[in-house]
Amino acid sequence: MLADKDRIFTNLYGNLGVDLKAAQARGDWDDTKALLERGRDKIVEDIKASGLRGRGGAGFPTGLKWSFMPKELDGRPSFLVVNADESEPGTCKDRDILRHEPHKLIEGCVIAGFGVGAKAAYIYIRGEFYNEAQALQRAIDEAYEAKLIGKGACGTGEVFDVYLHRGAGAYVCGEETALLESLEGKKGKPRLKPPFPANAGLYGCPTTVTNVETVAVSPTILRRGASWFSGIGRKNNTGTKLFCLSGHVERPCNVEEAMSIPLRELIERHAGGVRGGWDNLLAVIPGGSSVPCLPKTACEDQIMDFDALRDAKSGLGTAAVIVMDQSTDIIAAIARLAHFYKHESCGQCTPCREGTGWVWRVLERMVTGNAEIEEIDMLETVTKQIEGHTICALGDAAAWPVQGLIRHFRAEIEHRILERKKRAA
Repeated sequence: MLADKDRIFTNLYGNLGVDLKAAQARGDWDDTKALLERGRDKIVEDIKASGLRGRGGAGFPTGLKWSFMPKELDGRPSFLVVNADESEPGTCKDRDILRHEPHKLIEGCVIAGFGVGAKAAYIYIRGEFYNEAQALQRAIDEAYEAKLIGKGACGTGEVFDVYLHRGAGAYVCGEETALLESLEGKKGKPRLKPPFPANAGLYGCPTTVTNVETVAVSPTILRRGASWFSGIGRKNNTGTKLFCLSGHVERPCNVEEAMSIPLRELIERHAGGVRGGWDNLLAVIPGGSSVPCLPKTACEDQIMDFDALRDAKSGLGTAAVIVMDQSTDIIAAIARLAHFYKHESCGQCTPCREGTGWVWRVLERMVTGNAEIEEIDMLETVTKQIEGHTICALGDAAAWPVQGLIRHFRAEIEHRILERKKRAA
């Protein structure tokens, strides 16, 4: 369990003020100039040493990603783009940072911006996050007024601007190049890679695309030291993490906890346990809607980090823990997610365009048992034909929940098909 002294987000629930003065009282913007004066290489080195991995879902090492940005200038400016869209079902962690800790994000933009050699940061916020956009814009205005950003940012003599862009929700969920296309005013469809954003991103310039939580923790890591952050959790799975607990729990919540915390402890300590008790648990989706579910038997001793969940053939993703009790129609639940990914597909890739719709329609039939036993294997085969055969990760995200359903709940699908046949006989 995470000690209170190790918490980064001390106003996660909005109990304290969100203005600049209140944020400074909590330690934000504390001699940020000194952190920036360490220089670009030292900032990246410290983030690497901390073991921080991207909190947006992929879990790519943050320091390594920052180091990809070119150091030799060729006349093009470099940019930092922060994904504050948070469009995956079940995930609601960044929203609380935007609501209650906006200055942590803005200071993080300055730190990360200097680390990647950027001259400006663009925060792409979900259009539906109206109040959050207002809170963040107020914080940006305060930071400009205090000369923490803009001309002479934090007294460094450098110029660093922060722009807030309200999106229309019109880009393929979680895909960084689709976000860039939308930010440029185009259709939010993924680009072919290479070139990667670090070489040709926003407006064709070197760009690092990152997540709100990833950026927001960086100032605290630099202040408290990489060894402090790397001392929390397991090797390669270090630091603190925001977890979203929703579904059939007594007290749905967002909570900051240590990486590698046992899943059962997380649910019982912070969410009041499963509705009806632990024995009433059916399954858990441990990392947002795009990762495979885990049955109750797998949840008993499961720890919450990237590697442990990968070994369990699932994923940490955004750490959005969706709990389902015995009252859940698990086939209908996964069919509902399949509908989301079908709707989200941009249609550029044939496996995704055709496959996601086909998968959803088959699952809808399986909900009522209107299918053949042989179709279960056929469904799994199609998901594997989608996975890894598209230009962005949406195909994988559409395939994995269905694969998890078949892996752990094949007997339920078969039972439903056979029961329908029995009734029809």
